[in-house]
Amino acid sequence: MKVLELVLSQKAYGWSPEELHFQYPHLSLGQIHSALAYYWDHRDELEAAMLESVRFADEMRSRYESSLQPVLRAKVLL
Repeated sequence: MKVLELVLSQKAYGWSPEELHFQYPHLSLGQIHSALAYYWDHRDELEAAMLESVRFADEMRSRYESSLQPVLRAKVLL
């Protein structure tokens, strides 16, 4: 699991480290605290990576969305 995935779960749901541990039992509480500490020590770098991922997803969506819409409409999926 990526640090950003854990941080996004915490931000989206307001989960405490203990709740994160309950939701992701394969991670120890120590691993969760370490991941959160890493995030805060590298916040700018990780936030920039997250924004780049969003930008890339938006670009791909705009590039391919128009060609997929007619196909999905024909199959009544949209």
